[in-house]
This record gives sequence, C-alpha cells and structure tokens, in this order.
Amino acid sequence: MTIRLLLADDHPVVRAGLRAVLDTEPDFAVVAEAATAERAVELAASEPVDVVLMDLQFGTGMHGSAATAAITARPGAPRVLVLTTYDTDADILAAVEAGASGYLLKDAPPEELAAAVRTAAAGQSALAPAVALRLMDRMRTPAEALTKRELEVLQLVADGLSNQQISKKLFLSQATVKSHLVHVYAKLGVDSRTAAVAAATSRRLIRTP
Repeated sequence: MTIRLLLADDHPVVRAGLRAVLDTEPDFAVVAEAATAERAVELAASEPVDVVLMDLQFGTGMHGSAATAAITARPGAPRVLVLTTYDTDADILAAVEAGASGYLLKDAPPEELAAAVRTAAAGQSALAPAVALRLMDRMRTPAEALTKRELEVLQLVADGLSNQQISKKLFLSQATVKSHLVHVYAKLGVDSRTAAVAAATSRRLIRTP
C-alpha cells in the first residue's frame, strides 16, 4: 500500500531535500507540498493524504502546532508527523497536545525518517529517541516539570513580551500571568524573568528568540 505524503515546510530547499529522500522509498508518494501552515491545513482536507510532515515554524503565519490541531480535529484526518529542528519541552508538548502522531528532528537519518512515517501511517506513536527521553524525564519528576501553560508564558517572556502583552495574547488576567511566573521561578530556583529565561534555555525547555 502506498503512503501518500504532504510536505509542509516554508523552505523550498528543505522540501526538495525531503522529497528526494522520500522518493527513494517504494511505498511512499509525495502528493502535495505546502509553504505555509495555513496551506497545509487546506491541502490536508482536500487532497488524499495519509501522513503530513509538519514543520513547526512558518515565519509570521500560523504555527505548526496550531496547524496540527486543525488537521487532526477532522474525522478521518491524516496523521501528522512533526519534523523540526526544535527539541524543547515547550515545542514537544504543544505538538503532542495538538494531536501529532510523531515528533522527529530534521537531522534524523533517512532510515529513521522512513520508519517514523510508516509508524505514523499505521496509527502508532513515532517519537525520536531524544524526544521520548525528554517526555519520560518529565513523567519521572512531575512536581519539578513546568506545565504547558507555564512554558507558554515563559516562552513569551523570552520573546520580549510584558505581562500585559502576555495576558492579552493568552487571554489570561495579569494576575494569572504573575502567578504562573511565580511557579516558574520556584521550579527553576530563580528570582527574576532574566534568570528564568536563562535557566529554561540552558535546559532546553524553551527556544531562544
């Protein structure tokens, strides 16, 4: 059975490289490409696709996790395999919560990519070993792990947003934002926004801007 693929990445060179690798597999067929997350959502709904290979960052447009959620929300939707350069807790949790069937890093060898595509197409979970290890570490120490919301708030702090801007973006009160930051400081053992961002970045919990 042929596995029909949609490549969603805003870099033409990356898409071309992926197509070249995937075309060597006899049971794969790249049937569509999307340069934006919005276009990926459209094509996933209109084209006969089994697996979407989804990047996370698409410039200023929709984020890959949001596109993943939109795609997987439909009945009979294709599986989504996230293929990205980011391995932070914030990105991994957002993708998994959005419904991604797998999470792979772009430096994965071709045979690992092919295996992940087949695993996702079969309806099973396909996580890169490093990603699976990070999720297991979170499960071992849940009291110390930042929640998805705390990671979201801290990522926006790292991006330079004020508490007021964060409250508007996440539809939270400023008091709730402050409360999340208090919990973040306690879990990271810091006492300032700058120290929190530095600590979270060094532990690969969030991305650097």
